[in-house]
Amino acid sequence: MEASKKEIEGDSDNVPKALVTGCAGFIGSTLTDRLLADGFEVIGIDRFSDYYARELKEQNLAAAMQHPRFTLIEEDIVEMDAFPVVDYVFHLAAQAGVRASWGRSFDIYTRDNIQATQRLLDFYATDATASPRLKRFVYSSSSSVYGDIELPMREDRMVQPVSPYGVSKLAAEHLCYLYRKNFCVPTVSLRYFTVYGPRQRPDMGINKFVRAIQKGDPITIYGDGTQTRDFTYIDDAVEANVAAALAAPLSGKPAYLGETFNIGGGNRISVRDLIAAIEGATGKTARIEYADEQKGDVQDTWAAAAKAEQGLGWSAKVRIHEGLRRYVAWIDGGL
Repeated sequence: MEASKKEIEGDSDNVPKALVTGCAGFIGSTLTDRLLADGFEVIGIDRFSDYYARELKEQNLAAAMQHPRFTLIEEDIVEMDAFPVVDYVFHLAAQAGVRASWGRSFDIYTRDNIQATQRLLDFYATDATASPRLKRFVYSSSSSVYGDIELPMREDRMVQPVSPYGVSKLAAEHLCYLYRKNFCVPTVSLRYFTVYGPRQRPDMGINKFVRAIQKGDPITIYGDGTQTRDFTYIDDAVEANVAAALAAPLSGKPAYLGETFNIGGGNRISVRDLIAAIEGATGKTARIEYADEQKGDVQDTWAAAAKAEQGLGWSAKVRIHEGLRRYVAWIDGGL
C-alpha cells in the first residue's frame, strides 16, 4: 500500500507533523525525505553518536537540511525533558549492532534502546498537549528478537533472542505494548529483516561486500556461508513506516495498535548466493575469506509477512537482485 498525500491526516492547516528520531541514520534519513516529499512537516532528533562517521550522517541529511519544513534537534533523547507535539512519531533512534552488544557495551544498548524508548513513550502518554494529538507511534524493532526459531518467523511464536542487542529491542517492544495497554499510546512495532540499500551503514554486510568486491579487497564470511537472511530493500522499509502510520482501522477499530509486524522482503538467500548475486551486479569476482561464526548471529531469518499485508496493507515490492542492482548503481554514482 502506497499512502498518498490525500490519506495523510494533519492539523488544522492540513500540514501533518511528524517526529523522526534517529533522523540522520540509514532508514531515518530516507524516511525523513519521503515524509517531506509527501507534505509533512518533519522534526528530526539525532545525537550523532560515534558508532560511525558523523560525515556520513550529515550527507544523509543534506537534502532535508535545505527543506523549509524540516527542523533538526541535535540532542540525546534520554537527556531531554520534553518532545515536540506532533501527529506521528517514528522512533528509529537506537544503538545498532548485534556483535558489538556484548560485555560492558550493553550499557549503551540499555540506555539508547530501552531508556530512550521509555522516555518518549512516557512523554506522549502523559503530556496533556501531546497525548491527545498523537495519531501513531511507530517503533522500529528488529528480526533479532526472534533468535533461532522455526521458519518462517511469525509474530505469534515465542521469541528467544540470542544477542544482547535482540534483548534490548524486544524490551522496547514490550514497553510499546504496555504503554498502549495502560495509557492508550497508539503504538505499532515493526520488526525489520535486514534492511539494505542507499545510505546503508558502513558496518552492514551488503555495504561491506559490495565495496570490497568493487575494490578487489577480500571479504570475510563468518561460518560456512550456508546461513540465510531475508533482505528488505530500503524503499519497502520506508513504505512500511508510512503504512503503519496511516493504515485505516479494521472494521472501524484499530485492532493493529499495540501489535508487532514483520517487515521482510521475501528475499531469503544464503550468504554464498548473496555474494554470487553481488558478483553479477558488479561484474567482478569476490575474494572470500572464511572465519569462525560470531556469537549472537542466528543461522537463518525468514519473515512471514501475511500479518503486515492484512493489517497494514503492506507488502514488499523490490526483489533482492533488483535491489542489489539499484544499490550498486547508487554507489557507482558516488552519491
